[in-house]
Amino acid sequence: MADSTGKTDKDVAPQIQATDVQVEKRASDDESAEKGVFEHINLNKNISARIKNPLADLSPAQVLRDVEEFANEHGLVDVLPALKKGALVARDPDHYESVPDMTPEDLTTIDDEVTHKWRQPRRLYFTIILCSIGAAVQGWDQTGSNGANLSFPDALGIPEKDNPNAARNQWLVGVVNAGPYIASACLGCWLSDPVNNYFGRRGAIFGSAVFCFIAPIGSAVCQTWPQLFITRLLLGLGMGLKGSTIPIFCAENTPAAIRGGLVMSWQLWTAFGIFLGFCANLAVKDTGDISWRLQLGSAFIPAVPLLIGVYFCPESPRWYIKKQRIKEAFESLRALRNTELQAARDLYYIYSQIKVEREIAGDGNYVTRFIELFTIPRVRRATLASGTVMLAQQMCGINIVAFYSSTIFEKANATVTEALFASWGFGLVNFLFAFPAIFTIDTYGRRALLIFTFPQMAWTLLAAGFCFYIPTESRAHLACVALFVFLFAAFYSPGEGPVPFTYSAEVFPLSHREVGMSWAVATCLGWAAVLSITFPRMLAVMTPTGAFGFYAALNVTALVMIFLWVPETKQRTLEELDYIFAVPTRIHMRYQAFKVFPWWCQKYILRRNVTLEPLYKFDGVQTRGDNRAVKE
Repeated sequence: MADSTGKTDKDVAPQIQATDVQVEKRASDDESAEKGVFEHINLNKNISARIKNPLADLSPAQVLRDVEEFANEHGLVDVLPALKKGALVARDPDHYESVPDMTPEDLTTIDDEVTHKWRQPRRLYFTIILCSIGAAVQGWDQTGSNGANLSFPDALGIPEKDNPNAARNQWLVGVVNAGPYIASACLGCWLSDPVNNYFGRRGAIFGSAVFCFIAPIGSAVCQTWPQLFITRLLLGLGMGLKGSTIPIFCAENTPAAIRGGLVMSWQLWTAFGIFLGFCANLAVKDTGDISWRLQLGSAFIPAVPLLIGVYFCPESPRWYIKKQRIKEAFESLRALRNTELQAARDLYYIYSQIKVEREIAGDGNYVTRFIELFTIPRVRRATLASGTVMLAQQMCGINIVAFYSSTIFEKANATVTEALFASWGFGLVNFLFAFPAIFTIDTYGRRALLIFTFPQMAWTLLAAGFCFYIPTESRAHLACVALFVFLFAAFYSPGEGPVPFTYSAEVFPLSHREVGMSWAVATCLGWAAVLSITFPRMLAVMTPTGAFGFYAALNVTALVMIFLWVPETKQRTLEELDYIFAVPTRIHMRYQAFKVFPWWCQKYILRRNVTLEPLYKFDGVQTRGDNRAVKE
């Protein structure tokens, strides 16, 4: 395709090298013969920290010519008028009113993206909710094993109490509980890249649901602990594939302005699964020897709607674009957006950004893409940030409660029934306090939620540990332990709960999205396995107070890591994040340490009226309604 100077893409390509900023003069041939300046930003080293719209420096005439070629090439001539209007809106999103041929309905549609941003098609909500139900499998299994820990070790010959092999059996119980996370981290997550490549997002989700349906039923009929361990390994294959695919699928289908709020439904359903698992534990607690079998086996239930409904969802438009199936991408966007204009605009904008994104790396094989997670600067920064938030989810200590709350409350002198009811209370708090994140994650941002909640989790966990010093004969002993565990869950659920999977699904370029998400989820579930294996022995050796104090310190460590290494991603399209993660880590760290931290101290401690210079500069990119709000 030739540009306005007559150069072909092959002529221009050698000029685009890995320099900090390059400038190319592009003479437009519209009526006024204006000259535009196209400033190329290196997506591996964005020292200027600018976020750029790839269409902004093209003249309207050039955009219209490019769109016409695009439509002819990909069989979209029948929607060419909508594509032209959509491309011009994408070129200058803050002045969409000046685009020719915009009808009153078109103007209302674009306005509603800010004033009624939750007014979205039913198929979008159906897709997000149905797929996120898959997260309930993981939550339900956590709590199923949590309740089963009170009885399955004795039933399968690995008792932890009054036994000369108690230490060995404590490790075995931890390993059995960790089975799904071991399999997820070692294999399940890494299946995501090849399975997504060949079968698409929906095919990968269907395959994961098959494992999540069969494995819990197998767990319920096991006769020995090795059999139980194997069935839980099979469950891990489904959990890893599901956890690596569903957040990506949801993120790729959702508009930027509400992406966080919808993609975090993954955490909402995980929390709901935890709550339902605790309900199931209570429901079957008096069924005698089969109670643990019912507690583990009931986790198959959330997989049923996923198996049945996933192919009623539109496939990811970005996956179609990656496969050069542009017409199908438009049909998918048409189902996921309110109007044809929005679908056409998003299609061409995504397509244009992905063309720029391809300068980061080509289409290498699976092994090459994995190596590039650590060698390509832009991708490496996403790898660091996603790994940080995923690791922090385990460092905060939530899973010592989700996996072992019944055991913890039992050590607080609770009966079996009291321990299960206290665990049920934890599950309820965890679920209810996930809802605020739906409305705050895209308003305050991912970083703000994390930085606020980690200090709160640290002190509540420390307080819960010190409550074990209250004499056990006092009724306040169990009550205080439960209170601070509930407060811990209340701070976790709107912060570190929804952010890691939402964040990791956003930050990688399309070329590395599957393998990048595999890395992130493997990091999370791999450390979950370590936690599950070690915590029974940690409780025995360090006492609950020592164990809780240890995780309180890890919360502080995680806070520092997030402050320095995790950039904000709210309200940016997935392709615009390429510019954010092109900013070198040292520049981001320097800005946080020497500008953000002193500003915060002066504003909130010394109470001074000071302003903070933003790190990122927006060049021709809509600021997601901020400008429009000012105009109104």
